[in-house]
Amino acid sequence: MSRINLVDPKSATGTSAELLGSIHATFGATPNMFKAVANSPAALTSMWGSFGALGGGRLGAKLGEQIAVAVADRNDCHYCLAAHTALGRKSGATAQEMADAQRGHSNDPKTAAVLSFVRTLVERRGQASDADVKTLRDAGFDDQDIVEIIAHVALNLFTNYVNVALAVPVDFPGVKLVREAA
Repeated sequence: MSRINLVDPKSATGTSAELLGSIHATFGATPNMFKAVANSPAALTSMWGSFGALGGGRLGAKLGEQIAVAVADRNDCHYCLAAHTALGRKSGATAQEMADAQRGHSNDPKTAAVLSFVRTLVERRGQASDADVKTLRDAGFDDQDIVEIIAHVALNLFTNYVNVALAVPVDFPGVKLVREAA
């Protein structure tokens, strides 16, 4: 059970109502995470705007979802792991690619470099070394890409924290955390 009220889109008003309408139109439903965040119109505006901006970024949807599951697993976020695994599949990733990404791995060297960097950022709370950044550059990523990778991590930390701290009920098919299996 959620530790916070899940805003009913039918009774929402103002900015929250408008944004929940856009979210529903995008997903065909209103995921519980957005209902929780709708308690703060400012937070919902920030979150939804970030999803939109990064969704149109250079990294692409598939890599964005692979980053999301790597972050979710490190943060024990059942909600985001389930949601982004489903969204990753819709973006063209195979089930194996999403399972590998959850563990921070990929058969694609560029994706592997990103996922390694992402795990480093999460585990070290943003403390990346010159060598960590050089590894991304050596894999073909430039300054724009590196900042966008960090933006994806930051957005996913926000969503993970909302879902974990507030015990938002998962409304996507469940995916087992790797950290639980260890």
